[in-house]
Amino acid sequence: MNTIAERLREERLRLELSQTELAAAGGVGKTTQINYEKGARNPDSAYLSALAGIGLDVQYVLTGLRSTTFGQGEAQIPSVGGSHPATMGKHSWSEGLSAVAMYDIEAAAGDGRSLEQEEVESTLYFPTEQLSAQGLDPAQVVGIKVRGDSMDGTLADGDWVLVDRSSRDPKPEGVFLLLVHGERRIKRVQRVAGGAWLLISDNPRYEKELIKPEDMKDVKILGRCEIRIGKVL
Repeated sequence: MNTIAERLREERLRLELSQTELAAAGGVGKTTQINYEKGARNPDSAYLSALAGIGLDVQYVLTGLRSTTFGQGEAQIPSVGGSHPATMGKHSWSEGLSAVAMYDIEAAAGDGRSLEQEEVESTLYFPTEQLSAQGLDPAQVVGIKVRGDSMDGTLADGDWVLVDRSSRDPKPEGVFLLLVHGERRIKRVQRVAGGAWLLISDNPRYEKELIKPEDMKDVKILGRCEIRIGKVL
């Protein structure tokens, strides 16, 4: 299966659910579900998070790689709307998965507050083992929704990106979640002579922004952007 749409349909069939049933479990209408499976629309994080709760392998749908939790015996899927968690054999569906809080960078952009003070838009679950293999501590990872086109070519409007909050050193250079004058932004950070930083938008339509050493008090690195989750073009 090569596309998100195809893998989503495969997972629905594995769970032995109709399009109507899966749509209800994900909080969408049947027409939306059909569009997801046709590839006309991409499922959003709230939908995928809801389906993780009934045993859908979100990791597989997004990446094509099976989660370590899945495929270990026959799935026991609860009825849609049931109160008990889905299990895989004798294991809870969440065993081996790490919950990652997902925030909207536009909604969570106020006055330098920590992300923990902001409203979590949704929660996605990722295999702990795979996060660790990427050098990521699941406890330090958050998801951020990209807003705007300033990082086009690297990150598109509406993409999600996993941010490692434990990595706040601009060496080596990379793409970071920043707090600039109380506003959260995602930019490429480059160190320049004299201790200044250059904030770069990968979209060439946007000018580079020089942060002088004396202005560093107004800029804070919140974490390094590590993994993009977005539409396959």
